[in-house]
Amino acid sequence: MSQENENLDASQKEEVAQEEQVETEETVESDPLEAALAEAAEYKDKYLRAHADFENAKKRLEKDKMNAVAYANESFAKDILTVIDSFENALSSIESADKENASEVLEKMQEGVKLTYEQLKKVLEKNSIKEIECKGEFNPEVHQAIMQVESDDHKTDDIVQVMQKGYTLKDRVLRPAMVSTAK
Repeated sequence: MSQENENLDASQKEEVAQEEQVETEETVESDPLEAALAEAAEYKDKYLRAHADFENAKKRLEKDKMNAVAYANESFAKDILTVIDSFENALSSIESADKENASEVLEKMQEGVKLTYEQLKKVLEKNSIKEIECKGEFNPEVHQAIMQVESDDHKTDDIVQVMQKGYTLKDRVLRPAMVSTAK
């Protein structure tokens, strides 16, 4: 009988093992699906986070770009303020002048204007703004001929006179020099 119990127990054990195997197979079959869904949800979450980070970075870069454009001339503006201060000082000294010291004030004004002019040239140079050279032959890329004159002292197409100076910013022409050329 004990052998029968053992056989019974063994057959019951086998039956229980088969049931467990069936349950395990069902679990294994449904488990990969759940695992795949969980993994897909995880990837979707990672994608959404990465996309949000990308959009935030894009907005931040756009804002930085707008600020850079808006405040690109800040350094130049600060430099030019010293020149404005010099002109204001000159104007106040003119206002304080009277007939008795007019010649003295005029001399100081002339000196002050020269110094202010030099100060302005240094500010422009510091900010890569340079005067266009106007000697020799006419160059249509940087000069604008506004008239031609007869000249025995110059060759044809040589610059005779500068009417208005021209300037470049780095390698770009801000304003061409207005010149007269020889016929």
